[in-house]
Amino acid sequence: MNASQCRAARGLLGWSQGQLAGEAGIAVRTLISFEGEERVPRRATIDAMREALEAAGVEFIEENGGGAGVRLRKV
Repeated sequence: MNASQCRAARGLLGWSQGQLAGEAGIAVRTLISFEGEERVPRRATIDAMREALEAAGVEFIEENGGGAGVRLRKV
């Protein structure tokens, strides 16, 4: 997951940075730094954010020639 995918995923869910940080068990400042592309957090931190977003229904689309992205899972 990259920073733009994270921002887009939060947007699809209507989540604030505080909400994602709470769901992932990370500091809000860590998320702000990641989404602002100031620094890349540890792999475990990215995994925690991704798992929280996936549990809420986000699917991550890997780079496939058209660019990486996100979408909501069909119910």
